Amino acid sequence: MYSLINKVKEINPLVLHYTNEVTINDCANITLALGASPLMSFSYEEVEEIVQVASSVVINIGTMKSSNLELFLQAGKMANKYNKPVVLDPVGVFATKTRANFVKRLLNEVRFTAIKGNVAEIKYIGGFDVKGKGVDSFDDDKNIDEAIKKIANKLECVVCATGKVDSVTDGNRIIKIYNGTPKLKYITGTGCMCASLMGSYLGSSDKTLEAISMGIMTMSLCGQLADKENISIGDFKVELMNNIYDLDEEKLNKFGKVEVI
Repeated sequence: MYSLINKVKEINPLVLHYTNEVTINDCANITLALGASPLMSFSYEEVEEIVQVASSVVINIGTMKSSNLELFLQAGKMANKYNKPVVLDPVGVFATKTRANFVKRLLNEVRFTAIKGNVAEIKYIGGFDVKGKGVDSFDDDKNIDEAIKKIANKLECVVCATGKVDSVTDGNRIIKIYNGTPKLKYITGTGCMCASLMGSYLGSSDKTLEAISMGIMTMSLCGQLADKENISIGDFKVELMNNIYDLDEEKLNKFGKVEVI
């Protein structure tokens, strides 16, 4: 699995983002730091043409903007048409009925390769009761494994639930990632950046479960390495980016904490 980082740097996949306007700059920079190429678009006019040349597509609903909703649906459908892997980040899906209804429509009309969210977002999509406010999750990750396996089988895609322990499943196998640091919660957009990392790995490999797990592992491990001296939050963000840029297979083998169930 760890060797996939070499594929990203070798292939330099083009990751097309339809994403959160709050974190769009960070998503572009994290994609570059890993070794992929970011492309951001909010254009209806170019959607079919640009999806055709992309290696993968990331759709993030964090900034709900009326003029973008149909565009995001169109981008997902084009990804399906041209067999491009597509990631959904349903940010704050439980926050409002509007978000919930839009995500339901996305799931009904687009075949996603992978869906990533915090525990509350993923449980909500699966029909479970959740606790949360805005885009923040107050749900715990106890007994999450069986829940996400059911959701993955229902939605026929890889599902990732992030938390104190990150869990990724294709409905059969589960990869659990034990790296991380609480500081990742205090940087806006680390979840959005995770989706960019996932898109980078997906654009380089057809091993979907492993690619999605590597996206999560990259963020969790690099956050842990950045926080090894308990630095202040501003410095932490800089060191997070530095560690992603410097990450290689050797560091992944040395520090990665992964369990396959």
